[in-house]
Amino acid sequence: MTEEDGLKPINDSDMDSLFVLPLSIIPLQTPALQAARLIKNVRLRSVVEIFSDIQTGSGQIEVEALPAMFSWPADQVHPDLMILRRLALLPSYDVYSLRISLREHGIMVNDYAALKLSPEKAAELTRYMVMFTRPLMKMIYSGEDVNFESYDDLLRLFRDPDVKKARVRLESMAKSLNIEVFDVPRFLEDYGDTFMSLSYFRHCLDRLEPYFTACVRALAPIRSHFQLKQNVNLMKTCDMVEEVINSMSATITGRLEVFEKRTREMWENISQEEFRAIRTMVERYHITIGAALCGLTVIMSSFARMFPRPNSGGPIKRADFIMTEMIQGIELIRDVEKRYMGT
Repeated sequence: MTEEDGLKPINDSDMDSLFVLPLSIIPLQTPALQAARLIKNVRLRSVVEIFSDIQTGSGQIEVEALPAMFSWPADQVHPDLMILRRLALLPSYDVYSLRISLREHGIMVNDYAALKLSPEKAAELTRYMVMFTRPLMKMIYSGEDVNFESYDDLLRLFRDPDVKKARVRLESMAKSLNIEVFDVPRFLEDYGDTFMSLSYFRHCLDRLEPYFTACVRALAPIRSHFQLKQNVNLMKTCDMVEEVINSMSATITGRLEVFEKRTREMWENISQEEFRAIRTMVERYHITIGAALCGLTVIMSSFARMFPRPNSGGPIKRADFIMTEMIQGIELIRDVEKRYMGT
C-alpha cells in the first residue's frame, strides 16, 4: 500500500484491534450491551458503539449517557455502568494490555482464554516471530534444512526432533534450563506469547509508517497557506503533531529494539531466570506501548478516513480536522510519552 494508492482506515478484527473491546467478553447484565463494542474515537475518548454498518455508519453513545438510554434507576449506579466507567479509562484494548489491566482493575471476563489474537493475525505475525526464534533454530538445528510457517510449527519440531544432532542439542538446552527434554516445548510455549506480543507491537508500528508519512506531508500545505500561516496557534499545533509522531515512533522503535537485543542475548546465555527476566521486562511496558500505539492507530486511521489521498480535502479542511478532532488525542499521546515511555 502506497500513499498514491490511497490510505485505508485500519480495520482489524475485534480481538486483534488496539482500540476495540467487544463487550461480549464482559459479563454485563444488559443484553443490548453484550452485542455492543467499546471503542476509542479520534479524541481517544471511549464510547459505546451500539451498531456499525457501511450504510448507516457508527452509532456511538457516551458511557455517561447509558442510564438515560436504558432507563436505569437514577437513585443508584447500575452495575454495568460501574464496569463500563472502569473500562473507559483503560488506555488500550489490545489483548496484551487487557490481560494486565482487567486484573488490576478487578474486572471479570467471561473467558480469559478469549484474550488472544485470532489465528489469522497470529499467522500474519510469523515473519516477526522469526526475529525471536531464529537464534533458537540456529542453536538446535544449525546446518539442517528445516522450515516452519508458524510458532506452532516450531514447537512441533521441538516435540519430535527427527535429527540426531538436534536431539543432542535439545538435551543440552534442557540441561541449561534445568528441565526434562520433553518439557522444553511446554516451556517455549509459555514464553512464546511474550515473543508474540513483541511481534504484534512491531507489526502495529510498522504498518503505521505510511500513515505517519502522509500526515506529516499534509502539514506542509497548511504551513504555507497564505491565510492559515498567520494563525500562530495552528502553526504551533502542526509542529506538535509532527513532533509527537516522530518522537513516539522513535521511542517505541527504540524500546522494541531493546527487547529484541535482550532476546538475542538470552539465547546465548539461556536459563529460566533469563527467560523470566525478559518476560517481566516486556510485560512492564505492555500497557504503555499499547496505549501509545492505540492512540496513534486511532488518529492515523481517522485521518486516512477523512483524507485517503494526497489531494483529498484541502489545507483549510485538514487544518480544521487537526484543530477540532486530532489535537486532543495528540496531547494525550504526548502525555503518555512524557509520563511513561522514557522510564
